[in-house]
Amino acid sequence: MSNQDLDSLKKAAALKAVEFVRDGMVVGLGTGSTAKHMVIALGEKVRAGMTLRGVPTSKETATLARQQGITLIDTDPAWVIDVAIDGADQVDPGFNLIKGGGGALLKEKIVAASAKQFIVLVDHTKRVSVLGGSFPLPIEVIPFGWGSTAREIETLTKSPVVLRERNGSPFTTEAGHVILDVHISRIDNPKELEIALNQIPGVVETGLFVGRTDLLIVGTANGVESYPAIRT
Repeated sequence: MSNQDLDSLKKAAALKAVEFVRDGMVVGLGTGSTAKHMVIALGEKVRAGMTLRGVPTSKETATLARQQGITLIDTDPAWVIDVAIDGADQVDPGFNLIKGGGGALLKEKIVAASAKQFIVLVDHTKRVSVLGGSFPLPIEVIPFGWGSTAREIETLTKSPVVLRERNGSPFTTEAGHVILDVHISRIDNPKELEIALNQIPGVVETGLFVGRTDLLIVGTANGVESYPAIRT
């Protein structure tokens, strides 16, 4: 399937997701190629008369949202977010996610955790039987002693850890941290791994989003499919 075809599936999923946004809501605005379609679709609703406010998860998203005429609230001490909508790099059968391919995982997780409902949009290629393998797990860490932090992560996961770079220099997040990409063949217990990684000094946040998805929307060649999470 071509990139253009995949993009159309992302757009279809985004259009379905914005149906859950109602007038007067505060909406968490995700980051990435799929979330971009969602922000643009919300802008169309705003121009048609809908009132809503957004909480962006990155400067990139904030810029796009302002261009679309969406009012932003990104400095309030405590948000009440009605719904957060975001994409994912991988999603397993339990709706656990790997996120952070774009480097915005810290803000994305804060917003997702603050939302009454967290809607995840993906095209069908992002669904996997088990997390890991084809996509590394991003971990945001403080720059000080990052090499030692990486060594601890390697010891825990028994997997290669690579410092993310951009244009030959370490990639820096909006919070001033760096990202370590961990190439794990399979993550059989995401919750257990998330807890263990967060015990390592220097780790700020992981790209594992465990038990947070309320609704999964998938763009497929046969149409858009929606799956509500089943809590156990």
